[in-house]
Amino acid sequence: MRVLVIGSGGREHALCRALRLDPAVVEVHCAPGNAGIAEVATLHQVTPTDGAAVTALAERLGADLVVIGPEAPLVAGVADAVRAAGIACFGPSAEAAQVEGSKAFAKDVMTAAGVPTARAYTCTTEEEAAAALDAFGAPYVVKDDGLAAGKGVVVTDSREEALEHARACERVVIEEYLDGPEVSLFALCDGTSAVALQPAQDFKRAYDGDKGPNTGGMGAYTPLPWAPEGLSEQVMAEIVRPTVTEMARRGTPYTGVLYAGLALTADGPRVIEFNARFGDPETQVVLDRLETPLGELLLACATGALAGHPPLRWRDGAAVTVVVAAENYPADPVKGDPIAGLPVTVEGAYVLHAGTALDGNNRLVSNGGRVLNVVGTGADVAQARARAYEALERITMRGSHHRSDIALTAASA
Repeated sequence: MRVLVIGSGGREHALCRALRLDPAVVEVHCAPGNAGIAEVATLHQVTPTDGAAVTALAERLGADLVVIGPEAPLVAGVADAVRAAGIACFGPSAEAAQVEGSKAFAKDVMTAAGVPTARAYTCTTEEEAAAALDAFGAPYVVKDDGLAAGKGVVVTDSREEALEHARACERVVIEEYLDGPEVSLFALCDGTSAVALQPAQDFKRAYDGDKGPNTGGMGAYTPLPWAPEGLSEQVMAEIVRPTVTEMARRGTPYTGVLYAGLALTADGPRVIEFNARFGDPETQVVLDRLETPLGELLLACATGALAGHPPLRWRDGAAVTVVVAAENYPADPVKGDPIAGLPVTVEGAYVLHAGTALDGNNRLVSNGGRVLNVVGTGADVAQARARAYEALERITMRGSHHRSDIALTAASA
């Protein structure tokens, strides 16, 4: 099998690494990729949101499967273009990807499917937003209706800050605050069937103690030793399968990853948001634990054959990833800083590249906000965490920052 992965971040490096480990995959290609992905895949220059260019590349490579990583190409309809050329594609259509492309659309689907989620108002004027904020009270949850690279959500006790975010967006969804620990669960879907991957938890705030602005994610770990027994089965029964059924009923069958961001409230799991792709950085730890070969699994989803696929197998133990971010991330990240200390040689640890490039002198430099994902693995969360941080201490990059408390509570339990 020849596989083409679209994207250039840490999630795509994790996907390419896992695909390389599948004995059925003979070639892994990535477009556009990054400096680290180049070590496990052949890179190609392409604009990820250009459906015609992606399709032409897939045809030229003789790709048997195209895997689309980021949300922007999905919302732009790249999966539609690839499938129209007769090539199997893992990723939802543009219409189905609106579960992430529009928060209001996702709420409409959830309501129709009877999926438990926060009560919400969709607002297009400042007056509507103010009324919605007053209806729910603090803490205020304000979401940009469109794509915002994981940074379009403001959760604050300040009414003025909430209103300011609403003013900055064309359309917002204002929700009641859901109290409870957050969990990410990815379900692989083929339009009719769905299967759950192992739940993970990520850390959205920039700084220790969940302080600072929202980011795309500063770290993650799996499994969750504190999660209720049967959580995945409950989420599949109450959230994922009803959503997949509703999408099919609308004539927009869902193929790809349905990412459910959940709050485990006193009343059970509630959906905070849906995403239309693998979450970043949760993918980096979830795929590390997946023993089932990834290429054949994703091909089964892309070809409607998931129901006949064997049950998933998982490795024992745990994985923790810590994000090394560039100076001034997430506001205006500094690029071009040299990175030293790679490759790391800590047992049970490795590094995935999220935002890197080679400069004119062939030096590895930062090229994005989230620069590296340092992954530690071990017999339990504590050992995996210790290895991740040991490896991280060997890496230097001017001005970089990272959280020191990723998976700390779970490791201490």
